[in-house]
Amino acid sequence: MELIKKTNIDFLGLRKIAFGISLVLSSLGIICLVMIALGRANMGIDFVGGASANLVFAKPVQLEKARAALDAAGFRDAEIQSFTDKTKLFVRVKKLNVPVEQVIGRIQAAFTNAFPGNPSRVDSSSAIGPTIGKSLQTTALWAIILSFAGIIIYIWFRFEWKFGIAATVATLHDVLAVLGVFFILHKEITLLVVTALLTLAGYSLTDTVVVFDRIRENLKMRQKEGLMDIINLSINEVLSRTVVTSLTVFLAVLSLFIFGGQVLHDFAFAMLCGVVVGTYSSVFVASPILYVWRGKKGSRLIKVSMLTKQPAREGAKSLAAAPAGLTASQSTVKKTAMSEAGQPVAELNTSASDQSASAQPSRKGKSAKGKKGKKARAKA
Repeated sequence: MELIKKTNIDFLGLRKIAFGISLVLSSLGIICLVMIALGRANMGIDFVGGASANLVFAKPVQLEKARAALDAAGFRDAEIQSFTDKTKLFVRVKKLNVPVEQVIGRIQAAFTNAFPGNPSRVDSSSAIGPTIGKSLQTTALWAIILSFAGIIIYIWFRFEWKFGIAATVATLHDVLAVLGVFFILHKEITLLVVTALLTLAGYSLTDTVVVFDRIRENLKMRQKEGLMDIINLSINEVLSRTVVTSLTVFLAVLSLFIFGGQVLHDFAFAMLCGVVVGTYSSVFVASPILYVWRGKKGSRLIKVSMLTKQPAREGAKSLAAAPAGLTASQSTVKKTAMSEAGQPVAELNTSASDQSASAQPSRKGKSAKGKKGKKARAKA
C-alpha cells in the first residue's frame, strides 16, 4: 500500500526550523524533569501517595456520575473502582495538606450532595504511601540510562557510532517533547503515562532505524553523490512506509483515546503525542543530525569495509597488470569499459592477447619475405 507517490521534498533544507521547534519542546521537557525532581510537578498517586476509602451505597451508583461528583468537589485526579454489585466504590485521592479524616469526610460529602436519595457510608479508610518509592525511582532511572546505552551500542554495531548517537538523541527528544506537552497542559503524570513514554521510545527508535537503514544502503550505492542529496532521497523513499505505519498506529490509539474511558485517557493522549513526535523526529531530528555531524571533508558515515567495490578501482588494478604491448588507445578503451559497463577484466585481457597474437604472424610474414628478397638479389 502506497498512499504517497514518489516525492522529492528537501527535508534537510528545513532543518533549522525543525531544530528550533525541537529545542522548544525539549526545553519544556527538561523543565518538567526539574519540577519533578523538586516535587512541584503534577504527579500521580503512585508517586506521591494519598488517601483511600471504601464506600457502600444503598443503591447502585454509575461510575461516571460518581467521577463527576468528585470532580465537582475538587478531586479531579481521583481514581475510582467499582465492584460487581455496583453499590461499592473504592476511591483513591492524592495526598493533601490536611488529615486523612478530613479528606474522607469531603469525599463522603461530595457523594451526599450528588446523590441525595442514595445515602452512603465509609466502610474503611486509610492513608497510602507512594507505590513508587525513592529507591524504585532510582532503579528505574538507572534502567533507562542503561537502555539508552544499549541503543547506542546496538546501532553502533549495526551502522556506525554517529548513527547510534543520532538515534538516541531523537528518542530522548521524543520523551522530553511529550513530557513538555503534559507540563504545559498540567496533566497528571502516572504510571500509565510512564508506560506510554517507554512504549513510544521503542516505536520512535524502530522508525528511526528504518530511515537509517535506507540511508546506509544509498551511501553504498551512490558514493559520488552529495550527503544531503542521499539523505533527502532516503527519507523520500521511505516516506510512504512511515506515513502508513504512523497513521495506522495513530488511528488505533485515537479509538482508545475516544472510547477507552477516563482511566486510559492520559495513556492514550501520551501515545497520540508520541506517535506524532516520533514520526517527526525520525525525519527532522535524527537524519539532520547525521548531516550536521558529518565530520571533516572526506569522512564517511559508514565504514569503508562496508562499501561496495567500485568497478573503476578494479579496472585500475587490471590496467596496472596489463601487458606493456597495449597501446594508449587500448588502455583508454579498457578504462572506459571498466568504469561504464563494468565488464570483467578477463574478457578485456583476452581480447588484448588476441590482438597481440594476431600481430605476431604478420611480423613473421614480413621477415620471411625479407629473407627471400635477399637470396634473390644474391643470385642476381
